[in-house]
Amino acid sequence: MLTRVFKSGNSLAVRLPKELGFVDAPQDVEVERVGNTLVLRPVVRETLADIGSVFAMFSRNFMADGREYVEEPERDWGSSAIQAVTAAKE
Repeated sequence: MLTRVFKSGNSLAVRLPKELGFVDAPQDVEVERVGNTLVLRPVVRETLADIGSVFAMFSRNFMADGREYVEEPERDWGSSAIQAVTAAKE
């Protein structure tokens, strides 16, 4: 199929024939140039709408015994650590 590239404001635009469309309503798409080809992909926005089904995948006794204890090493909050952070900011 042939179509035409045209100027729309300060951008270039292309009209996609209906037969090549993959969205029903206006939607954001990602455009990537691969060599001499432009690739369009619909942007998939992740939401928390399906979080219930994600939690349902865990067994009822998941984490029943809690987490394994991992001892944290003692941190040096002395002046040398503060000086290192201050030097990194400069």
